[in-house]
Amino acid sequence: MGWKFDQPLYCLSDEQEQKEMLELMEKTKFGGLSEGNNKLPMPLVALCGLIILTAFMITQPIWGQRPNAEIYTDFVALMDSPEVQRLATGEEKMKFITQQAMAKATGRTPGDIERHPMSWNDLLNVSASIKEVQAGGGQYDLASYNVIGNRIQLANFEGYVQANGLRERKQPWFDKGYAIDIFYVSYFCLTMVLVIKQLPHFTRKPDMSKAS
Repeated sequence: MGWKFDQPLYCLSDEQEQKEMLELMEKTKFGGLSEGNNKLPMPLVALCGLIILTAFMITQPIWGQRPNAEIYTDFVALMDSPEVQRLATGEEKMKFITQQAMAKATGRTPGDIERHPMSWNDLLNVSASIKEVQAGGGQYDLASYNVIGNRIQLANFEGYVQANGLRERKQPWFDKGYAIDIFYVSYFCLTMVLVIKQLPHFTRKPDMSKAS
């Protein structure tokens, strides 16, 4: 017994293995039902494709995007306001700040804020560094800094050389989940093909009159 690859989309099992599987189908009952060796319904195949396509189109990306300090500029601007200082707890303050920042944000920023929430204590810790970069204390802008826990760190990416002679330090688009998505989706589809095509071709039916 072994695999054969002369017709991989027809069947991957050799003749002996296919006969053994058909014999097993003939003598096995599945909760009172019998195995008919039917092909995978096309609506189910289309549904799987639709799910994959929808995941890519809606989420963009599913995972992988790292929060940069630019997301929290409105947080830092609001944290010292009288409205925030009047609130008693850190949870209340962050709830108010997040609502205000989400209302002002445009583009993909609302989604970034939602995916990367921050606590009041972490905001207190990173605010000084964010203000320093905003004031021109660094060579890079806030989008080049990743937020790691309660601190910000210059991103470890090195892209194109910019006009100022420094390399771009922003996360590239292909590192935001797309590459790993494509890998896992391809892996899933390939595995399903290998599993399904191990079975006898759907045109070969077991003789269910032999089923016990």
